Amino acid sequence: MKLRTLLLKLKLTSGFGIKSEYAFYKFLRNKYTVLPIKINFSALDIAKCVNLSNRYYDKFCKSFNSKEVNDSLNYHLEHVKFISILDENYPIGLKESYLPPIIIFYFGNISLIENKMLGVVGSRKNTDYAFKSLNMLIPKVVQSDIVVVSGLAAGVDKLSHQCTIANGGKTVAVIGTGLDIYYPRENEQLQRNIAINHLLISEYPVGSKPLRFHFPERNRIIAGLIDTLLVIEAKNKSGSLITANLALQNNRNVLAIPGRIDSLHSVGCNELILAGAKPVLSAKDIIEEFYYK
Repeated sequence: MKLRTLLLKLKLTSGFGIKSEYAFYKFLRNKYTVLPIKINFSALDIAKCVNLSNRYYDKFCKSFNSKEVNDSLNYHLEHVKFISILDENYPIGLKESYLPPIIIFYFGNISLIENKMLGVVGSRKNTDYAFKSLNMLIPKVVQSDIVVVSGLAAGVDKLSHQCTIANGGKTVAVIGTGLDIYYPRENEQLQRNIAINHLLISEYPVGSKPLRFHFPERNRIIAGLIDTLLVIEAKNKSGSLITANLALQNNRNVLAIPGRIDSLHSVGCNELILAGAKPVLSAKDIIEEFYYK
């Protein structure tokens, strides 16, 4: 089996999570000076390579050898576009980030990942302040040929995609479901637009439902793809702050929009600024991170 195909099969197999996937890739990098194009590994071999726990061993081996997984493999090979961590066009910054995905499924223009990229995250229940801030900042950002990356969730994510598109920019949506699943449902038309005219990516196979743990995993991909992260409205201990911490871990720039000290929606942003994040007062504060340093 081609090594690239084997990585895809692992992505489709139950009982083998993102840490095991990356551990197997690291094992291969350490074992081979030059990675082979084809490789012959059984489920038992793979389980041993990553020291798979007994808790998942039986589930993994049964799934790996099942007709269901082989049928899914054939379907994805024939009908779903993807890049692997082995491919030349896999983003270097993402490969060097925390737990990079071994497979990325996508709809749309994959070449967008070669551009300067600004991640935008924030509250799912935004206030009008976030809406006004985005409309003040995004037009000049996209005029500077910066691609806007977000997670297509409700609130700031959705607004950032919409504002980018409305101003003639390009956007990348990193989702926590399969490419064919619309979550939240009200984002269906926006997701379809992005899939056709921009770039929609996911590490989850088609049909994957919006499971709770998918979204923190999705956040690490956003933090690995982007050059700079902008946080707009974040409550204390919000998912946006997790993404910000991942971005810092990846040596990315983190920016935040300051807010009122009596607003729960701005607590996270104000604390980020207090901890050293750059406050954003105009689009220039964002653009200079890409062009003037």
